[in-house]
Amino acid sequence: MGNPHILAIPFPAQGHVIPLMELSQYLAKHGIRITFVNTEGIQKQVIDALATKDGIGNQIHLVSIQDGLESPEDRYQLEKHAESVLKLFPKKVEELIEQINATDSDKITCVVADLMHGWAMEIAAAKGIGRAAFCAAAATQLAIRSSIQKLIDNGIIDNDGTLIKEQMFQLSTTMSPMNTAHFAWISIGNKEVQKFFFENIVRDNRSINLSEWLLCNSTYDLEPGVFNLFPKIIPIGPLLASNRLGDTAGSFWPEDFTCLEWLDQQLQQSVIYVAFGSMTIFNQTQFQELAMGLELSNKPFLVVVRPDITKGINDAYLKGFQERITTRGYIVSWAPQQKVLEHPSIACFLSHCGWNSTMEGISNGVPFLCWPYFGDQMNNENYICNVWKVGLGFNRDERGIITREEIKTKVEELLNNEKCKTNALDLKERLMCSVREGGRSYNNLKHFVEWLKA
Repeated sequence: MGNPHILAIPFPAQGHVIPLMELSQYLAKHGIRITFVNTEGIQKQVIDALATKDGIGNQIHLVSIQDGLESPEDRYQLEKHAESVLKLFPKKVEELIEQINATDSDKITCVVADLMHGWAMEIAAAKGIGRAAFCAAAATQLAIRSSIQKLIDNGIIDNDGTLIKEQMFQLSTTMSPMNTAHFAWISIGNKEVQKFFFENIVRDNRSINLSEWLLCNSTYDLEPGVFNLFPKIIPIGPLLASNRLGDTAGSFWPEDFTCLEWLDQQLQQSVIYVAFGSMTIFNQTQFQELAMGLELSNKPFLVVVRPDITKGINDAYLKGFQERITTRGYIVSWAPQQKVLEHPSIACFLSHCGWNSTMEGISNGVPFLCWPYFGDQMNNENYICNVWKVGLGFNRDERGIITREEIKTKVEELLNNEKCKTNALDLKERLMCSVREGGRSYNNLKHFVEWLKA
């Protein structure tokens, strides 16, 4: 391909931007130039967050495209955000490629795009440019997407993606059973949102068939049944800053490093780390139960409370909670999560089970308390609790609330569960082997770089 120049196009959400940025930084270390495309709103957030760090090097060039949204709040409404991006991005990206390739050097030689941007594979194919689709989620999500016709034929979903009957289901005998109600598009919101995302999945499936590489932030060890069933999916994970001895980039919020100083003062394996990603929202009742449950646990805890996670929650209550827990609790608006999880004082991770958080936790041998919110997080919880057996889930009461007593009980149960701890450390070692020289993910990435430079 000559001098490789990649156009990287993430889906504009935190859980998609960070892993594609990790892949981009890995490729940049191997002399490959990257043009990384964000929406204008997200671009500003990423640059503001990077202001506290050393940056991303000269090989990665950040560019932005208008997202057509009128307010920052609209960017947290998945359907509105995705619909706006899908209307604007294809034309703007094509124009960007033409603009870059009009020069005599540094032409775009390969497009690496998120699965939710299948149209990018069509544009690249039409222009004779290399193509790699990137899955920021578990390979299981790819397997489900690829099996939609099978799900329709088996009477599990309708042609529009609507669930016909909730049941446990296996795509193959080598894959773990999953609850059909936990398919990502079904657990993402109301009927209109479900229909919108299902239609886009079907459309993207056709486009992704044009890809020459189908890369996934996972490993053979985590999902062997999927990779046996779908050999085209190439695992290259876990994509972590710690694996390349660097800092995380692509965060939407500045990280508060003071929490690491606080962790230094705690006993080894004593702290509950609590973080719910970039999208989870709590009402007043559930947040109060979470706060009281952490207090009742009688353990030190580090909690990430995003500025927008507490919508509808009384500020006086939040202030009172902060005052009550000063002796053994610490609150930040955003944490350097990979550095937190590798800290020796961390005992467990109370998490929403987003795939990035899941990969970061298991890569550090940390047991989980699972609190999924939507999308693929329910299936990730299934892996954590039932397949890898490195964590426990919560039970909700008749109101759908996870109570303070349930939180206290599960904290005690997990911290006394030596089997979970042993399984977590064993899984960590297997994942680290995959990214070391000679490991399967290491070799897959190496072959991808060789292909880019051929």
